[in-house]
Amino acid sequence: MTAPTWHVVLYEPEIPQNAGNVGRTCVALNAKLWLVQPLGFQLDDRRLQRAGLDYWKDLQWEIVPDWPALTAALGSQARYWFFTKRASTLLWDVSYTPGDVLVFGSESRGLPSRLLDRHTSQAVAIPQIGPVRSLNLATAAAVALYEAARQNRTH
Repeated sequence: MTAPTWHVVLYEPEIPQNAGNVGRTCVALNAKLWLVQPLGFQLDDRRLQRAGLDYWKDLQWEIVPDWPALTAALGSQARYWFFTKRASTLLWDVSYTPGDVLVFGSESRGLPSRLLDRHTSQAVAIPQIGPVRSLNLATAAAVALYEAARQNRTH
């Protein structure tokens, strides 16, 4: 497999179908999927496999036990972007570069304040005009990943 162009992190994901769909998007854009435990599902969950279809075998992915393990694995030079509805910087106001790490929180809680408070300058929002609380996790990850790819014309 080629080195990943992007890294997508799901921090404590809860819904297997979302992780499966994010995995499929990662395969489409040569991104590595990182899952930060605890997970709200088992990796052999058939809903996860069904959502990822037969692309799961092509997915570059890794599970890490916690945030420090993730940052140790990715190294100190990685650029992180934390997606949250509480950010004032919009997703298209960021200049993404290959190797960037796009971080998404759990479906019910989002990203923890302890992460967002330490990285306010790297917090990014996907604009929402209508009266919705949030976008689906898989949708948000796809929007962000495709914006990064669009800016860099990686596809």
